[in-house]
Amino acid sequence: MDPHRLRNLLHPDLLRKRLEHEERPRTTFSFYRYVRLADAGNLRHALYVEWEALGVLGRVYLAPEGINAQVSIPTDNLDRFRSVLDARPEFRAVPWKIAVEDDGRSFLKLIIKVKKKIVADGLADDAFDVTNVGTHLDAATFNRKMEAGALVIDMRNNYECAIGHFEGAYLPKADTFRGAIEEVKQVMKEKKDAEVLLYCTGGIRCEKASAYLKHEGFTNVNQLHGGIIDYARQVKAQGLKSNYLGQNFVFDERLAERITDDVVGTCMQCGKPCNRITNCHEATCNMLLVQ
Repeated sequence: MDPHRLRNLLHPDLLRKRLEHEERPRTTFSFYRYVRLADAGNLRHALYVEWEALGVLGRVYLAPEGINAQVSIPTDNLDRFRSVLDARPEFRAVPWKIAVEDDGRSFLKLIIKVKKKIVADGLADDAFDVTNVGTHLDAATFNRKMEAGALVIDMRNNYECAIGHFEGAYLPKADTFRGAIEEVKQVMKEKKDAEVLLYCTGGIRCEKASAYLKHEGFTNVNQLHGGIIDYARQVKAQGLKSNYLGQNFVFDERLAERITDDVVGTCMQCGKPCNRITNCHEATCNMLLVQ
C-alpha cells in the first residue's frame, strides 16, 4: 500500500463544486476515544481506504493515545460506517455526537493524520493519571448544579468562547488549549475545593483537563458529557432550558452552529453585537475573529 496515494490533492474549489452538486444528504458528527493504538501509521492507511470507499469526508487525528475525528458521511452509509468502526475492537461502540446544524458541506475532503497527541495539550501524560477524570454529567444534572452555584469553566480557546458560552462561565483569555489549562489552574488556585463544572465542544478536552486539575488538587471536578454538541441534543429532546447561549464554534467549513438565538459576541471592528466568526483575509494573518 503506497501511503502517498492515500490522500486527496484536488484543489479546494473543485472539491467545493463537487460537494455542491452531490445529491445525497450528509450527516456531520464527531467522536473520540482515548485508547492505546500500537501502530497508528498503518492504521491510518487502512482507515483511509475503508472510509474513502464510504464517502467519508473530514479531519481525523490518530496518535498512540487514541483517535479524534470530525467527519461527514452520506446519511445512507451511516450503518455501514458504524459496522466498520465496530469491527475494530479499539473503536467498538464509540459514541457519536451528531451536529446540531448541518448543511452537508462541513468538510471538503478526507484528511487522516498521525500526531503525537489527539489534542495538543502540552502536558506530560506520564506525570499524572490521565484515566482519573472528572464525573460525567448529563444536561439536566449540569443545569441543576450550575443553577445551584457551581463554578462553570469553559475549556475552549478565547475565539471559541466569543460567539457562545454558558451563562456566567469563566472564559479563558488564552488562544490555545494548552494555555487555557494553565490559565485555569492559576486563576482558580484558591478555589480548589469548589464544585467545578468543565465543558468544551464535544468532551475530549475536558477528559484531559479534568484529570489534570484533579492531579493539581481540585477536589470536586465534573465535566459535561458529550460537550456542547450533546448538551444541545439533550436540551431539545428533553425540553430543558438551554443555559448555553449563542453559537457553538466548530472546526470545519461551517465554523459555527446555532444553539440559541442569543447574540453574545461583539464585532472586533465596530463594537456592535455580532455572532459571525470568520477568518481574516490577510494571508499573513488568517486569524479567527468576530466581524
